[in-house]
Amino acid sequence: MDYERARTYLLLKPEAVEDFPFGPDVAVMKVQNKMFATLSYHNGLATMNLKCEPNEALLLRDMHSAVLPGYHMNKRHWNTLLLDDTIAASEIERMIDASFALVVKGLKRAERTALEIRHGKDALYRGQIHV
Repeated sequence: MDYERARTYLLLKPEAVEDFPFGPDVAVMKVQNKMFATLSYHNGLATMNLKCEPNEALLLRDMHSAVLPGYHMNKRHWNTLLLDDTIAASEIERMIDASFALVVKGLKRAERTALEIRHGKDALYRGQIHV
């Protein structure tokens, strides 16, 4: 998966918005003003930070050499993915879905319920696995 495909998929999430609070080199994807991903491109390689359940974060790091502890993030809850074509696009999409779902679950009840009504639970919570 390359930068543009990742960006497109991230922005297809319900009510996702792109912001640049850290400058023009790091896109931050948010839902209800809460970050669920970052996307950047440095030295010819795209990278993405995604939120993750702690046990799943460790499992993914063990499974994929392109999954590292979250760069500039809480390493227990965030992973950095190197978009170097070593991870199947479908698996990256699942990781994006899981990150988005975790952030939605953490929203205030009124915000979360409003999203569920507007988009349906299936659109918000796909991609989660329980480790």
